[in-house]
Amino acid sequence: MAILENDTFLSELTRLFQKSRQTGSLSISMKRYDGRSKPVSKTPRNLPSPPSEYKCLIRAKLGNKKISTVIHAKDINKFQLAYASVLKGNMDALKKRDKKASKGKTIKGKATQLL
Repeated sequence: MAILENDTFLSELTRLFQKSRQTGSLSISMKRYDGRSKPVSKTPRNLPSPPSEYKCLIRAKLGNKKISTVIHAKDINKFQLAYASVLKGNMDALKKRDKKASKGKTIKGKATQLL
Protein backbone atom coordinates (compact mmCIF):
# COMPACT_ATOMS: atom_id res chain seq x y z
CA MET A 1 0.00 0.00 0.00
CA ALA A 2 1.40 3.35 -0.99
CA ILE A 3 1.11 6.27 1.40
CA LEU A 4 0.87 9.36 -0.77
CA GLU A 5 0.86 13.10 -0.20
CA ASN A 6 -2.60 14.67 0.02
CA ASP A 7 -2.64 16.26 -3.46
CA THR A 8 -1.20 13.16 -5.11
CA PHE A 9 -3.79 11.02 -3.33
CA LEU A 10 -6.63 13.14 -4.72
CA SER A 11 -5.31 12.90 -8.28
CA GLU A 12 -4.84 9.11 -7.96
CA LEU A 13 -8.33 8.84 -6.48
CA THR A 14 -9.72 10.59 -9.56
CA ARG A 15 -7.92 8.05 -11.77
CA LEU A 16 -9.34 5.19 -9.68
CA PHE A 17 -12.86 6.60 -10.08
CA GLN A 18 -12.38 6.69 -13.86
CA LYS A 19 -11.11 3.09 -13.91
CA SER A 20 -14.01 1.94 -11.74
CA ARG A 21 -16.51 3.06 -14.37
CA GLN A 22 -15.41 0.24 -16.68
CA THR A 23 -14.83 -2.56 -14.16
CA GLY A 24 -15.00 -3.12 -10.43
CA SER A 25 -16.04 -1.03 -7.50
CA LEU A 26 -14.04 1.48 -5.52
CA SER A 27 -14.05 1.30 -1.73
CA ILE A 28 -12.94 4.20 0.45
CA SER A 29 -12.39 4.07 4.20
CA MET A 30 -11.52 6.75 6.72
CA LYS A 31 -10.38 6.32 10.32
CA ARG A 32 -8.56 8.02 13.16
CA TYR A 33 -4.81 7.42 13.09
CA ASP A 34 -2.39 7.90 15.96
CA GLY A 35 0.84 7.33 14.02
CA ARG A 36 1.57 3.79 15.18
CA SER A 37 1.83 0.90 12.77
CA LYS A 38 2.16 -1.84 15.40
CA PRO A 39 -0.59 -2.86 17.84
CA VAL A 40 -0.35 -1.92 21.52
CA SER A 41 0.67 -4.63 23.95
CA LYS A 42 -1.96 -5.69 26.50
CA THR A 43 0.52 -5.74 29.35
CA PRO A 44 -0.02 -2.81 31.72
CA ARG A 45 3.66 -2.00 32.19
CA ASN A 46 4.23 -0.66 28.68
CA LEU A 47 1.21 1.58 28.17
CA PRO A 48 2.11 4.41 25.79
CA SER A 49 0.77 7.88 26.42
CA PRO A 50 -1.94 9.00 24.01
CA PRO A 51 -0.74 11.30 21.23
CA SER A 52 -1.30 15.01 21.62
CA GLU A 53 -2.81 15.25 18.13
CA TYR A 54 -4.60 12.56 16.14
CA LYS A 55 -4.41 12.28 12.36
CA CYS A 56 -6.83 10.94 9.78
CA LEU A 57 -6.01 7.94 7.57
CA ILE A 58 -7.89 7.59 4.28
CA ARG A 59 -7.59 4.46 2.16
CA ALA A 60 -8.93 3.69 -1.30
CA LYS A 61 -8.96 0.30 -3.02
CA LEU A 62 -9.86 -0.78 -6.53
CA GLY A 63 -9.08 -4.41 -7.26
CA ASN A 64 -5.50 -4.95 -6.13
CA LYS A 65 -4.53 -1.25 -6.38
CA LYS A 66 -4.43 0.37 -2.93
CA ILE A 67 -3.59 3.97 -2.04
CA SER A 68 -3.70 5.84 1.23
CA THR A 69 -2.86 9.20 2.78
CA VAL A 70 -2.48 10.64 6.26
CA ILE A 71 -3.99 14.06 6.98
CA HIS A 72 -2.80 16.18 9.88
CA ALA A 73 -5.35 18.06 11.98
CA LYS A 74 -4.20 21.46 10.71
CA ASP A 75 -4.76 20.45 7.05
CA ILE A 76 -8.14 18.76 7.47
CA ASN A 77 -10.31 21.71 6.33
CA LYS A 78 -8.36 22.27 3.10
CA PHE A 79 -8.29 18.55 2.33
CA GLN A 80 -12.00 18.11 3.09
CA LEU A 81 -12.96 20.76 0.54
CA ALA A 82 -10.77 19.20 -2.16
CA TYR A 83 -11.97 15.67 -1.27
CA ALA A 84 -15.63 16.74 -1.45
CA SER A 85 -15.15 18.26 -4.89
CA VAL A 86 -13.51 15.03 -6.14
CA LEU A 87 -16.42 12.97 -4.78
CA LYS A 88 -19.06 15.30 -6.24
CA GLY A 89 -17.37 15.25 -9.63
CA ASN A 90 -17.18 11.47 -9.80
CA MET A 91 -20.45 10.30 -8.23
CA ASP A 92 -22.50 10.80 -11.38
CA ALA A 93 -22.51 7.13 -12.44
CA LEU A 94 -24.73 6.02 -9.58
CA LYS A 95 -28.06 4.37 -10.32
CA LYS A 96 -31.22 6.32 -9.63
CA ARG A 97 -33.63 5.04 -6.97
CA ASP A 98 -37.17 4.06 -7.88
CA LYS A 99 -39.57 6.73 -6.69
CA LYS A 100 -42.30 4.84 -4.88
CA ALA A 101 -44.82 6.05 -2.36
CA SER A 102 -42.95 5.69 0.88
CA LYS A 103 -45.43 7.30 3.27
CA GLY A 104 -48.66 5.69 2.16
CA LYS A 105 -49.87 2.51 0.54
CA THR A 106 -52.81 2.08 -1.74
CA ILE A 107 -55.49 -0.47 -0.90
CA LYS A 108 -58.10 -0.98 -3.66
CA GLY A 109 -57.61 2.50 -5.03
CA LYS A 110 -57.71 4.29 -1.69
CA ALA A 111 -54.61 5.80 -0.10
CA THR A 112 -54.05 5.06 3.58
CA GLN A 113 -51.37 6.58 5.72
CA LEU A 114 -49.34 4.43 8.08
CA LEU A 115 -48.77 5.73 11.56
